[in-house]
Amino acid sequence: MPIFESTEKMYEVLGGLFTGLMNDEEVLEKALKANITILFNISEPSGQIWLDPKSQGVICGKADLKPDVTMDLSGDTCHNFWLKNISLPVAIAKRKVKTKGPLPKVLKLLPLLKPAHEAYPEIAKANNLPL
Repeated sequence: MPIFESTEKMYEVLGGLFTGLMNDEEVLEKALKANITILFNISEPSGQIWLDPKSQGVICGKADLKPDVTMDLSGDTCHNFWLKNISLPVAIAKRKVKTKGPLPKVLKLLPLLKPAHEAYPEIAKANNLPL
């Protein structure tokens, strides 16, 4: 059974996490400099989450945007990444995350994700998700 019981729950949890990340001025400033729009195509449950720093936005669901980077992964892989149970390079190597686009740009942003990694365990706990 998937970690997220529904697409709506996934959007609530991960959308909230990403919104918090984009509200961090330091993260937003560096994301704007990187100038990339990221699309997460998530399975189990099925959904899309967009990070578009140009509009300072997080969009849960379909959007009329062109992604610079697309990441295909499961909701469980997302959950485990934010809990630091799996790193992005390992997830890519094991094909748990499939990417399209300039991955080196994304890898440079990984250090900016520290606030989200720190916040996620509490978010998961508050939403009764396994740690």
